[in-house]
Amino acid sequence: MTSPAPHAPATTDDPTERSTVRTALAIVGVVVAVDQITKVLAERHLRPLHTPHEVIDDVLRFTLTYNPGAAFGMHLGSASRWIFMALTVFIVGFLVRLFRSLPSEERTLKLAIASVIGGAIGNFIDRVRNVEGVVDFIDVGLGDVRFWTFNVADMAVSVGAMFLVLLLWRYESRIHAHQDAGEAAEAATAGRAE
Repeated sequence: MTSPAPHAPATTDDPTERSTVRTALAIVGVVVAVDQITKVLAERHLRPLHTPHEVIDDVLRFTLTYNPGAAFGMHLGSASRWIFMALTVFIVGFLVRLFRSLPSEERTLKLAIASVIGGAIGNFIDRVRNVEGVVDFIDVGLGDVRFWTFNVADMAVSVGAMFLVLLLWRYESRIHAHQDAGEAAEAATAGRAE
């Protein structure tokens, strides 16, 4: 028989949880605000489309593009906009549920989730307001060897997702270690009772 997870989901009565929720909402708000402001500035100052503006030599350029698909140029045809909007709603809902299910001690994990949510909302706003697609403008590479053009929301999603994977792995490892310790204690207790 295994013991339960080391901690129950956090409640809003917990001061640590309230602080985490406030910080997470601030992260979401800042990511969305910075993303949308930089996209407005890109659309205003980086015309014409696909014209590089060097920031740091040829390594970092600002080049205005519109991405009708998703990350890394993933495109699903004419329905891409609607499919990715629906996926975003589903994913954000899943992440909010995950956030709420975690114990308050998992603050860093919750803040990584907030980063992903902020980025997802930033790109969702673009899909709603612009039929051309998501505004991308950060262009990194050397000469003709370039990474996909991206934006602030993409950075928040990518960094948040990397931390999310690492922190979820650590979280699961701690839960399994706790369960293994509980099983060992139960076995030792049962052995003494015999």
